[in-house]
Amino acid sequence: MGSEILINVGRGEKRVALLEGGQVVEFYVEREQDASLVGNIYKGKIVKILPGMQSAFVDVGLEKAAFLYVADIKTDTDEYAPLFEEEDKENSVELLSKRGRAEMTIDELIQEGQEILVQVSKDPIGSKGARVTSYVTLPGRYLVLMPDVDHIGISRRIAIEEKRNRLKEIVEQLRPEGYGLIIRTASEDSLEEDMKKDLEFLMLLWKNIQERKDRVPARGLLYSDLDLVFRSIRDLMSQDVERLIIDSSDEYDRIIDFVKAYFPKLLHKITLYEETEPIFDAFGVELDISRALGRKVWLKSGGYIVVDQTEAMAVIDVNTGKFVGKEGLEDTILKTNLEAVKEIAYQIRLRNLGGIIIVDFIDMEQPENREKLFNAFVDAMKKDRAKNTIFHITELGLIQMTRKRVRESLGRTLCTTCPYCEGKSFVVAPETICFEILRKIVKLAQHGSKKIVITTHPIVAEMLSGEEMLGIEDIEAKFDVNVVINADHKMHQENYDVNTL
Repeated sequence: MGSEILINVGRGEKRVALLEGGQVVEFYVEREQDASLVGNIYKGKIVKILPGMQSAFVDVGLEKAAFLYVADIKTDTDEYAPLFEEEDKENSVELLSKRGRAEMTIDELIQEGQEILVQVSKDPIGSKGARVTSYVTLPGRYLVLMPDVDHIGISRRIAIEEKRNRLKEIVEQLRPEGYGLIIRTASEDSLEEDMKKDLEFLMLLWKNIQERKDRVPARGLLYSDLDLVFRSIRDLMSQDVERLIIDSSDEYDRIIDFVKAYFPKLLHKITLYEETEPIFDAFGVELDISRALGRKVWLKSGGYIVVDQTEAMAVIDVNTGKFVGKEGLEDTILKTNLEAVKEIAYQIRLRNLGGIIIVDFIDMEQPENREKLFNAFVDAMKKDRAKNTIFHITELGLIQMTRKRVRESLGRTLCTTCPYCEGKSFVVAPETICFEILRKIVKLAQHGSKKIVITTHPIVAEMLSGEEMLGIEDIEAKFDVNVVINADHKMHQENYDVNTL
């Protein structure tokens, strides 16, 4: 079964699911109030330079100032080269880097108050503002245009050498002088005419941006990237995608007009979903999303993985669970680890985990088994379109990796911090609160209080009136004090009031 793209359009929200073999492997959601900024181009103003961090804050008109790192500042004397030869899954700009430029500090490159053209490479994440770069790239369906860069790159996903050579020859002839191009995966079997139209559109787009730059004041938007629906067509409609199904007739009409104008060869793949059952329910997408929000994911053998996401990294733990195996311990552990590999690679991609990721596999003694596990994990991660780097398995059975993070993870997009535990994932135990209250009662009684009123959560109040009642009675007898316990259902389990009368 080939790949499919499902698009669900609701009130104020659009959701896109990429299915491979009937299973959701990538999921995106965009809401009107917090649409993605990645790819947007702004005319900004440098408001503060931080020499100690070799970075600067740029006011582009957003709620928070954008963050600009020294390596993302283009100068007229730079020589550029691609960091990697494949387009980034989110079309963000991390394709270019300085080469041959003398070491220069950030305050030698820019000045406070200076106006600068920047492009968003990472959405605001958590408390951080958007990350921006002055290396502008404009992605089309077949090509990525890089102004002021003399280079041709090609996606690594195009593996056949004959196709790579054919595409390079075509692009070498098409490329305007003084511009660079990246050949995208979608170009693999495209014709020269397709790439020529794509390039003409990108060049016109860049010309309009430059003209607008001269008219718009600083802190102004020059270009906004396509919305989620159109980005899905541009970026996800690979050769393997058999059809795109959308459940909104209005959006369907928009897509048809868009595809007719720019990608007419895709028209036969666009389908309107008209059944009464919700599209994501009909294809089982809602169930996959629910699993992706859970902390524990069970494996078929009875083992399971636990996914925890912190501010700094994501940690994935593998456990044998109910799986006891049929042979030796080492064999049981190896089978559990190998089964977990596929699920972990799938969950990383589905949940869009980024930054540092630590996978704690069950430790194995035999080096050949560790090598087998590492190779299996690297192979499983090859399907991921996001740039990732995997380090070899450690003596403790850990695999450390980094995965490019452009947007918030699925969990942080769809969920919010628990208002009860405030993101700690735990609350102080009722027993702990009880003993804390008992200590406070003793202090007040020692200072001569004759009546003490305790107001606390019902669970804690019940424990004080039950299991810990002997402790209360001992304090009352020893200090000649009367202790009254009141329960308040509106009170947080960790909170309490102790008053004297």
